[in-house]
Amino acid sequence: MSDIIEPLFRSPSSFYCALGPYQRLLDCALKALGEAQAIQRIWARDGTLWRQAPEEVAEITNRLGWLDLPFTMRAQLATLRTLSAEVLAEGFSHVILLGMGGSSLAAEVIRLILGRSAGYPDLTVLDSTDPAQIRHTAAIAPLSRTLFIVASKSGLTAEVASLYAYFRAALLAEVGESWKRHVLAVTDPGTRLAALAQEEGFRALFFNPPDVGGRYSALSLFGLLPAALIGVDLERLLERAANMAAACNTPASGADNPGLILGAVMGELAHHPYPGRDKLTLLTSAELAPFGAWVEQLIAESTGKEGQGILPVEGECLREPKQYGADRFFVYLRLDTADNRGNDALLAHLVELGHPLVVLRLRDVYDLGAEFFRWEFATAVACQRLGINPFDQPDVESAKVQARNGLAQYEATKTLVEEPSVLRDGVLTFYGPMPSTSDASEYLC
Repeated sequence: MSDIIEPLFRSPSSFYCALGPYQRLLDCALKALGEAQAIQRIWARDGTLWRQAPEEVAEITNRLGWLDLPFTMRAQLATLRTLSAEVLAEGFSHVILLGMGGSSLAAEVIRLILGRSAGYPDLTVLDSTDPAQIRHTAAIAPLSRTLFIVASKSGLTAEVASLYAYFRAALLAEVGESWKRHVLAVTDPGTRLAALAQEEGFRALFFNPPDVGGRYSALSLFGLLPAALIGVDLERLLERAANMAAACNTPASGADNPGLILGAVMGELAHHPYPGRDKLTLLTSAELAPFGAWVEQLIAESTGKEGQGILPVEGECLREPKQYGADRFFVYLRLDTADNRGNDALLAHLVELGHPLVVLRLRDVYDLGAEFFRWEFATAVACQRLGINPFDQPDVESAKVQARNGLAQYEATKTLVEEPSVLRDGVLTFYGPMPSTSDASEYLC
């Protein structure tokens, strides 16, 4: 194993960088972030760290509530414990979360990594409108013993509204008017879902802090409510997150700030080398693999705009070291209690070949709470280095508008608009930019 890597796995440090010639980029970035007082300004909710236009600054300021979650969510623990005890006493065996994207990803990661405690209900996240998947989910457990969480920050997107309507009807048919005792909601104050929950008389309605965006909501009620119902130790999870938050609030030189360093490396490697190492490739111990899906959304939606971006690569099958291109930057989430021999050997070879590497070591799976916070903080820092706003999502909003317009047109005309094709090859039809070739294989290259 590499002389660079081997000492790492004997070190008590939980954070390690092997950047080679790119170390100078990190040093310059940390100096610039120090001069800009980035850490102090992030914790002071100073939106001008990212933008100058007053309307954008106001929006950013209203999206920094995630900084407080490791501390403020403790006030919700007693309520969540009481609800969990009631659910256990009433014999519920399953929880189904109806939600999309940021409203559901963290809950699924928590279930897959931390698991459920013995005797507690199991959790299924339904984040699809595919009829087969809906039918499969509905058949997992008797509806009479199933609790539903309707989760939507904005309050009933079309997908969540359709899922709710389907299961409401199914519950009504199965258990009659007591269906209301089977439904919880979590949303922002003042949304349509909040009004619906109150009108219909849901078992419980939880208001999430409105200054927390969906992809930054892992440690909010969107993640903690389903976690509580499956018996996760929330105090332990939040304690790890709070420790990481405190570590990310250490100004000085920033050299000991784990979120600042990761974010600076992410931003600089994507922006300054030519060509940039903008493909952040996440390698994990097997037990931590589900974390990648959450990181992927966080980074992709936060950074992919204005011609900038970091492409997160997760779940990729391991390759031979020499097969990785010069656009890669590797982050290794290493669970100390796991069998890591294969990953350790691969990473040693990658460092020898000159690929930059960051290693994040987790003592046990409850360090997941710390990683949720670290990556949120790092992504905000990376966006500052890229010169973009980490908290808006113009392409996401644009896609929603186009989807609504398309649905409205279909309702009016009963036809779908079909874009003109640019190339045909046998049974294949291609849509996209106009090609300079008539050969399909050349077009795809």
